[in-house]
Amino acid sequence: MSGLRSLRSRLRLVYREIAKFGAVGAVGVLVNIGVFNLVRHSTELQTVRASILATVVSIAFNYLGFRYFTYRDRDKAGRTRELSLFLFFSAIGLVIENGVLYLATYAFGWDSQLQSNVFKFAGIGVATLFRFWSYRTWVFRTMPARGAVEQAESFLTGADRRAPAQPRPKRSKADADKSS
Repeated sequence: MSGLRSLRSRLRLVYREIAKFGAVGAVGVLVNIGVFNLVRHSTELQTVRASILATVVSIAFNYLGFRYFTYRDRDKAGRTRELSLFLFFSAIGLVIENGVLYLATYAFGWDSQLQSNVFKFAGIGVATLFRFWSYRTWVFRTMPARGAVEQAESFLTGADRRAPAQPRPKRSKADADKSS
């Protein structure tokens, strides 16, 4: 039974993490699409270049949201390493996201406003799957002690529920001397 409780507890934490990641990501998508359309319609920048600029702006926004909201309880010891890994995996996500738009625009000639937004959004979706996995696995790693504390708490909680603690029988001084 404690194994089931432990699984439920872990699933609850993952669901909460996904919800927070999704909240930051949803606002990041709005920033990304908003900047993309603003740049595309107010400048002469080509579609994919406007998209890359918008992606870079949303990456900066997302880092702040992930670090200070979604993963605020994660290890903060190596910020330089964390930021380097975040930028590395974000750059891969940028290539995935804008690769989808590039193919739609230049390989298939789908460059209307609606088509560009649809493929921009599709690229964001594909890249988001990669980003969630990579940020969770490599960038914002769980502190090692947290997992150990959670395991100990679940073990102790399970042990408390299995059987009440039995008082130890007192040993006499003669018994203690015999065992020495």
